[in-house]
Amino acid sequence: MTSMVATPDVHALAQQLYSLRRAGSQVATGELVSVPVALQDAIDVQSQLSELEGADFNAWKVAKSPGGDPVAAPLHPYLDNLPRAMLPWRRGIKIEVEVAVQLCEALPVRKDTSYERADIEAAISNAYLGAELVWSGISEGGTISFPAFLADRLGNVGYVRGPALPLAVLQPDSSNSLKLRLNGKIAFDAAGQHPTKDPLTWLWDYANNHSRPATTLRAGSIITTGSLCGAIEVPRPGDVSILLGNETAMHFALT
Repeated sequence: MTSMVATPDVHALAQQLYSLRRAGSQVATGELVSVPVALQDAIDVQSQLSELEGADFNAWKVAKSPGGDPVAAPLHPYLDNLPRAMLPWRRGIKIEVEVAVQLCEALPVRKDTSYERADIEAAISNAYLGAELVWSGISEGGTISFPAFLADRLGNVGYVRGPALPLAVLQPDSSNSLKLRLNGKIAFDAAGQHPTKDPLTWLWDYANNHSRPATTLRAGSIITTGSLCGAIEVPRPGDVSILLGNETAMHFALT
């Protein structure tokens, strides 16, 4: 069994994760060539994996580790409001309906001061309905090793950006009715709400992460902020239909 190591083989692990993703195959955490312990090592692997996949570094997801550390990963492939968007289906894939924001101003790393929530709001020009596809080459996901899951781009295997939303959806405690249909069948029908009840929590935390790369959170970046419905497994290929509130809808397919 592979042991967790202080200095993982960054290149070898990135290559292994890349191969697993291309094949749609999964292995247990113990079958990885090495398992990082430090988040920075995981980020180094993630960077190499993203380059192997040709990821665009202008679309990101933000999250938080079990230890409370703000983390991020590129969204790839990223499909921008296409009327007939299609992404590949694979066994075990899950969907998360989310709100994404676009930055009109950069949020550079601040060493001596912190961003306030109002600073984050002021840097946002647009909000969008979106859908993230989540699947990992690690069969346990992040339940055994969160750093390994972070290395695997936090399980992101695609993102579809939908129509614009009013910026009011970013206010704390905001919620809207959310319906998710998979091949015409209801998979979620309840109020959609961010897990922290504030859609900007993880972006705000990540902006105040002094160790994040200086190139992150640039003007024009798209940042998806966290699921409104948890992670829902998609059992087979087909049509995905999302309705937030009474009017904002998006449709795409997993093939």
